[in-house]
Amino acid sequence: MSRVARFAGKVVIVTGAAQGIGRSVALSVAAEGGTVLAVDRAEIINEVLAEITGSGGKAVAFQADLETFAGAQAMVAECLARFNRVDILINNVGGTIWAKPFEHYQVDEIEAEVRRSLFPTLWCCHAALPHMLAQASGAIVNVSSIATRGVNRVPYGAAKGGVNALTACLALETAERGVRVNAVATGGTEAPPRRIPRNTAEQTGQEKVWYQQIVDQTIASSLMKRYGTIDEQVSAILFLASDEASYITGVTLPVGGGDLG
Repeated sequence: MSRVARFAGKVVIVTGAAQGIGRSVALSVAAEGGTVLAVDRAEIINEVLAEITGSGGKAVAFQADLETFAGAQAMVAECLARFNRVDILINNVGGTIWAKPFEHYQVDEIEAEVRRSLFPTLWCCHAALPHMLAQASGAIVNVSSIATRGVNRVPYGAAKGGVNALTACLALETAERGVRVNAVATGGTEAPPRRIPRNTAEQTGQEKVWYQQIVDQTIASSLMKRYGTIDEQVSAILFLASDEASYITGVTLPVGGGDLG
């Protein structure tokens, strides 16, 4: 299969597409012939749309709060209204908001971490799945994390553990009905500073120490002793989304330089 056209004729929803890994996934899918619904709650998603269409790709941008089921429903409704089908769903919304030992988290912070890193994937799968089942075909790739075994991110790790469980359970339910469900557990990834940070509060000295502990533990756990690149994460995501992975489902693939998470 030619990798320059792996997504030709496919309609692909990419969530969290305004920045980082999600942005690169959306650009890459479009470059490989896919029609992209690029979704984010930030207005800068329109800049990603301009990049895709400026390069001759096919895309629509859509703003939605995917921490709510209503947002996920609206996203899928937009995709169906525009393109009449959903072939691939790449769930990329999520990310650590705070980094500190568990005893220092407040109750509202724990709830916010789970809303950010579990519920968007849960809601988007629930909204898109009936349409994939109706067409007897589809692929879902959930972006998880090796932080399911890591320090100073217990609520985030728990949420991503939920993503892994969702991936396995949903694959069991849907494999014989034409839908594949997999996940990529991303390791530490070098990325430019976020234009819209997850946490706008300035880090205290202690919080910087706690965050550095995450970095140190991540590198120590990696057999390659380094962070990965965005491209290294995107390549794995695109593989699982493509027909090259047609005999793979229910798998969470760690992309962390040998850290299995």
